[in-house]
Amino acid sequence: MPKNIPIVGKIEAILYLKGKPLSISEIAEYAKCDRFTAEEGIIELIENYARRDTALEVVETENGYSLQLRSDFHDLVQALIPVEFGVGALRTLAAIALHNPILQSELINLRGSGAYQHVQELVESGFVRKRRESDSRSFALQITPKFHQYFQIEQLPQILAIPEKEQQLELELDTVEAGSN
Repeated sequence: MPKNIPIVGKIEAILYLKGKPLSISEIAEYAKCDRFTAEEGIIELIENYARRDTALEVVETENGYSLQLRSDFHDLVQALIPVEFGVGALRTLAAIALHNPILQSELINLRGSGAYQHVQELVESGFVRKRRESDSRSFALQITPKFHQYFQIEQLPQILAIPEKEQQLELELDTVEAGSN
């Protein structure tokens, strides 16, 4: 590391590269300086970021000091960062999308009791809306516009909207027509 970099610059680089909260001792160790110099440097860095009109800030957390995105930008993070779901949650989301809307009780019958946790995760991430049905003890679940945006689906295939008896009738008609040709 070049020796002419100011301690504040080193600390900023350390916080950026580590990407997690660091104690003063850890900062001093990585910056190759004493604790007092690290404390002065972190205070100066906090003040510098407080004066700037940027998306980042240096904050003290329970676990140490961290360079992070200002809380004003959390909605942007939710919109831009891909959501990671497990296979079970994705299957639950698919079931909700295919039956949209569906009562939570029906979903549990389809997917099992693990779906309760999946629903909570999907609601928190904004992919599913959950509302109490007035005529039922269960909740109605339906996909949100975020689902369509994230998966880049304008609408689900039309066959999903056709009631099961009509699908069966169409299959029988197709079979009859194929036999007459």
